[in-house]
Amino acid sequence: MKAMILAAGRGKRMRPLTDQTPKPLLEINHKSLIEYQIEKLKQAGIKQMVINHAWLGQQIVKKLGDGQAWDIDIHYSPEPIPLETAGGISNALPLLGKDPFLVVNADIWCELDYSQIQLPKNKQAHLVMVNNPPHHLAGDFVLDNQNNLQMEGESKLTYSGIGIYTANFFKHCPKGQYPLAPLLHQAIAKNKLSGQHYTGFWMDIGTPQRLADLQQRLKHELRVKRKE
Repeated sequence: MKAMILAAGRGKRMRPLTDQTPKPLLEINHKSLIEYQIEKLKQAGIKQMVINHAWLGQQIVKKLGDGQAWDIDIHYSPEPIPLETAGGISNALPLLGKDPFLVVNADIWCELDYSQIQLPKNKQAHLVMVNNPPHHLAGDFVLDNQNNLQMEGESKLTYSGIGIYTANFFKHCPKGQYPLAPLLHQAIAKNKLSGQHYTGFWMDIGTPQRLADLQQRLKHELRVKRKE
């Protein structure tokens, strides 16, 4: 399986940290966010990755190169202007091929083993859902007792930014800038979207405060391990 790391966002909420540095290259414990994702993907057995980029994207290319440092293959999908999530993935399909592929946001932290994510038969996409964080209490979708995602119902969950997609999911995606939500809604209407509920630690690293909070959490965990 191949994977795509979404790294083309401007990171406006992260300013001024992202004025001179693309958000995926912001560091925690002297390692960039996107490097953590690369390592997790490799641990799951994925060695072919596609990374899209826009704002200060050449810094990402210079930092990561062709992936040789991790014994993987990295290809890039540059975007002269950010194409949003669906537009960016659709634009990268020639690099991703025809088989289902994993997509992860560069700016999240998740302790889920990515090898545990599987696309069920007859589905176009499968999303990892998490409990609603304080900044998104309304949630996104409902996960029913058959692991299908629905638009309405009680106990909505939040899309984690991690999912498996098929090329067919993007069949009707217009060229250029296009968000992911309309395609997810279409798949739900066709009963082609499934999900799983991950209850472990997950964070959307969308602000300087969350970046600092994660840094402190990881430092604390490291101190605890050393005492053990």
